[in-house]
Amino acid sequence: MSRVGKIPVPVPSGVKIALADRSVAVEGPKGKLEMDVMDGVDVVVEGDTMLVQRKGDSRQERSTQGLTRRLLANMVEGVSEGFSKTLEINGVGYRADVQGSNVHLALGYSHPIIYQLPEGVAAKVENQTVLTVSGISRQLVGEVAAEIRKLRPPEPYKGKGIRYKDEYVRRKAGKAGAAA
Repeated sequence: MSRVGKIPVPVPSGVKIALADRSVAVEGPKGKLEMDVMDGVDVVVEGDTMLVQRKGDSRQERSTQGLTRRLLANMVEGVSEGFSKTLEINGVGYRADVQGSNVHLALGYSHPIIYQLPEGVAAKVENQTVLTVSGISRQLVGEVAAEIRKLRPPEPYKGKGIRYKDEYVRRKAGKAGAAA
């Protein structure tokens, strides 16, 4: 039994929902998102709430109901408030700079790395070592943050690299000195 799928999605004021054949369009103050609804579920808008109802009781339909409800809730939250991920850059000489839709990163390589931000995602740098990625699509924001982190993941000995703000990096002990 899907517990998540049964919960109605609250629609805040200023957010418009348009239902067409098998697609849902959500428009708010920050932008517009669209999604195709999977088979086995229906989306119903009642006043200021949105419900996801399943057609049957199979395992696939129950999981699809929960997934669809969570995706729609993320769309509503994205167009009304937006999403953001914060990355911290640790290391001597490691820094970031945003120029237009490009993020310029100095990560200890022999060359600077230029990361092109996709449309719908913005980045902001605070004091050259804190990078905040924001946008209306939760999936796209998470994907961009993961790709930037992958350029220099944190290493366990000195902790250098790019990590999420709330990420804990377990440190390892270095080499033990030679016993004389």
